[in-house]
Amino acid sequence: MSEILTTLLQDARVWQGHRHTSTNQPAELTGYSRLDTLLGGHGWPRGALTECLLDTPGIGELYLLLPLVRRLAETGRTVFWLNPPYIPYAPALARAGVNLEEIIVLHARDRGDFVWSLENCLRSPVTGLVMAWPDTLAPRDIRRLQLAAEAGNNLCVLFRERRYSEQSSPAALRLVLEPDGPQGLGVTVLKRRGSWSGQRCSLTLAQRAGLSTGTVSSVVRGPWPAPAR
Repeated sequence: MSEILTTLLQDARVWQGHRHTSTNQPAELTGYSRLDTLLGGHGWPRGALTECLLDTPGIGELYLLLPLVRRLAETGRTVFWLNPPYIPYAPALARAGVNLEEIIVLHARDRGDFVWSLENCLRSPVTGLVMAWPDTLAPRDIRRLQLAAEAGNNLCVLFRERRYSEQSSPAALRLVLEPDGPQGLGVTVLKRRGSWSGQRCSLTLAQRAGLSTGTVSSVVRGPWPAPAR
């Protein structure tokens, strides 16, 4: 019995709040050294769910994903946007160096369609990243999506309301996002496999080399205009 317990405690998937455990889980660097350090030098976990919890959309949350979106699209991997709260502004994305041919925006009519679409995107071999904005998700839905992410070894970021931070979740990484000054975004780790919670860093919009503040702001802050009819 003691050998079984020892094996379990050495598994990074068993989260121990008082103790840091290294993990070999595949990941993609965020593109921001300060955030990568906060995440143990690993970055966004691959084959797992990440939750970004925030009070309202448009605080700079896409700025957090922009380097990853650009890098994956450059390598020919598809980036899916599922039920974004606003229309992504293609000209600004193009100016930021994103290959628009690899960007696909999907709109699901209800929760059943949403989960089905997200699950199939996560299992697809062409997928590089899925960014999704669910209204509500049942715990069984999140477990189902976690299994799909593992099966496809893909990246998935769920943008959810901050009130869900009080609920348990099987997501490998949970981050709380909040505005930090006129050009900043505060990132607090709520949960990370193999480590503890409560760590925090602050990112600024002008921090990313090669992107002007105006260009980044137009991409990540919104609201993005709806197409003319």
